[in-house]
Amino acid sequence: MAAGVVMPATTVAAQPCPDVEVVFARGTGEAPGIGRVGAAFANSLAPQLGGLTVGTYGVNYPASYDFLHTAAGATDATNRIAAMAQQCPGTRIVLGGYSQGAAVVDMLAGVPPLGNKVGDIGSAPPLPGSLNGNVVAVAVFGNPATKFGNPVSATGAFAGKAIDLCAAGDPICSGGRNPFAHTNYESSPFIGQAAGFAAGRI
Repeated sequence: MAAGVVMPATTVAAQPCPDVEVVFARGTGEAPGIGRVGAAFANSLAPQLGGLTVGTYGVNYPASYDFLHTAAGATDATNRIAAMAQQCPGTRIVLGGYSQGAAVVDMLAGVPPLGNKVGDIGSAPPLPGSLNGNVVAVAVFGNPATKFGNPVSATGAFAGKAIDLCAAGDPICSGGRNPFAHTNYESSPFIGQAAGFAAGRI
């Protein structure tokens, strides 16, 4: 009997599949994981889901000031969504990102994060269409593409199932000039707004 307990531990599929998984790309300079905005979002979402189990996955990428590595996040997120689609096909994916992490989501949506000003430098392929249905909702905060008129809520593969939130004066996602507006998303009303949006699509 004891041997039977040990064997499943060697595969990812042996872990219980959550009803919902939040796949979140953290912002620049944050420690590996889902980051402070991702944690606030997941913590706000879970109580709204009527007892459904919620897992989280922190997109694995440098989140450094060398933005050419942002594409690594899009590749990792695609790989995670593909693995979940195969191993846990009933799990609904909620995709999200903050700041540079939102740019990761832009790439997955096929939206250029910095408009057309930098061409394809550092870009990654969009999420394959066969996986789009596994993503039920998308939430981004402080998204650079929004500054260039390309919010993921209205453009790209996630249009119609995404919410794109930008604080007043945030220079990353708008024409504003208040850098402090970009730093407090985790304690802003946007968290509850995004969680309510996502919950409504689950």
